[in-house]
Amino acid sequence: MITNEQRDKLRGWFAGRLPDDLFDALAEVVVDREEITVIGRVPAPRLAEDVSAAEREAAVQSRIQEFRERTRDERIAVAREAEHKFRRKVSWGVECGGERVLFTHVAAPVMTRLRQPERQVLDTLIAGGVARSRSDALAWCVRLVQRHTDDWLVELRESLEHVQRVRAQGPDAEEAAESSAGDPEDG
Repeated sequence: MITNEQRDKLRGWFAGRLPDDLFDALAEVVVDREEITVIGRVPAPRLAEDVSAAEREAAVQSRIQEFRERTRDERIAVAREAEHKFRRKVSWGVECGGERVLFTHVAAPVMTRLRQPERQVLDTLIAGGVARSRSDALAWCVRLVQRHTDDWLVELRESLEHVQRVRAQGPDAEEAAESSAGDPEDG
């Protein structure tokens, strides 16, 4: 798990490294063990106030696609540097006109063992057309839990950060500092 300080340093690196005109603003930098996701804000297309919802949606999607194509080389250059420095894949996304779109992102495999009642839940989701496979069904379940337990997950992450701070003050703190435990490059 990454600490708030490490996350701040990582966000600062991207804020300093990204070309000034790439995004209107750096909206969010999210990091885990495998991936760094950089999300920036781009200006919404200028439209008349009385345009239909369909026209507005098409204009926003077109703006996002135009941004993605136009900035590809710049984003690849930054991603290569960051991937070398932080040893994680870099993914990109934008916010535009109230929409958030991720261009690419890592789908990391996760191994698990499930007992029959748990497998039956996944199989019911497949039979009901909610998912195509057990893998899709499990991902759907994780997203559902995430959506309904955000406050609890935030509190749990804060507790884990507190544990890391306490460990850092322990008798082995000097050795841990020397092995770059506080460096976002090492996670």
